[in-house]
Amino acid sequence: MKIAIIGVGAIGGYVGTRLALAGEDVTFIARGANLEALRTRGIRLLNADDTEETVPRVKVTDSYADAGLQDIVVLAMKAHQVEAVTEEVPKLFGPRTVVIPMQNGIPYWYFHGQSGAFAGMRVNSVDPRGMIYDKIPCERVIGCVVYPAAELVAPGVIKHVEGNRFPVGEPDGTTSERVTQVARCFVKGGMQAPILSDIRSEIWLKLWGNLTFNPISALSRATLAEICQYPPSRAVAAAMMSEAQSVADQLGVKFRVSLEKRIAGAEKVGHHKTSMLQDVEAARTLEVDALLGSVVELARRTNTPTPHLDTVYALTKLLARTLEGANF
Repeated sequence: MKIAIIGVGAIGGYVGTRLALAGEDVTFIARGANLEALRTRGIRLLNADDTEETVPRVKVTDSYADAGLQDIVVLAMKAHQVEAVTEEVPKLFGPRTVVIPMQNGIPYWYFHGQSGAFAGMRVNSVDPRGMIYDKIPCERVIGCVVYPAAELVAPGVIKHVEGNRFPVGEPDGTTSERVTQVARCFVKGGMQAPILSDIRSEIWLKLWGNLTFNPISALSRATLAEICQYPPSRAVAAAMMSEAQSVADQLGVKFRVSLEKRIAGAEKVGHHKTSMLQDVEAARTLEVDALLGSVVELARRTNTPTPHLDTVYALTKLLARTLEGANF
């Protein structure tokens, strides 16, 4: 299959490399140092078992038009970076092209195809100007939840830390031919890609930890284990997760694990720095709105009180503004 990977960071690099090694026709769309590295040296994957795999010659470009029409387009950047590519992405679309967004948090397409009070609602926190919704049609989307941990250790060099699970699902819950093809393609690349009939509940399960531990770690500079093992911060995390669960309940979402089990799972990861803490240390833009702002927005729309989420969101947004050197 012809597959475009937009964004050659940790996850985009990992997915693209695995698919290329499996023989798929992969085109990386990159820029800057990554573009140059892939052009001159290809892409290298450092596996969790200390082995290495290299694709020495890869298709890579910074031109969407040159990449041509694709069967699958993988959006592998962070949520706040998607809007910047919305004018270019449609140049990759053929009649049956599918789009796989790999962002954390509530996705822009979340309410597409749903009935009832929330039918057609847009999530302003992740798509404030509506450009993503308008330019990347929800009808093309296959939902996906990203569980692996990986790092971009150098331009064109990806370190896989753990995990290979990428659950996928149609927004309408059907097992379509196209989602079956996507899952088969990922499995061929050595990844797990179970097809879920309720991809939204899986999105919330991943988000449940991200909306809690990412901002707490960014504000405290603490690892997952430290947050979970210090009783006051563990209590804050539990309160945030309880409020988020109340919001999800209003949307018909059911969690398949308990709150305490989810916290225990985070503690088990150990002294790991969350992606948001890594972004703080590297002075990068923080992924606040997709992970936490979207949940606060949905809380207001469902009239659900979320005092802990509101407080942590305000403080994390302030941190983000401070890092960006915003004028007050």
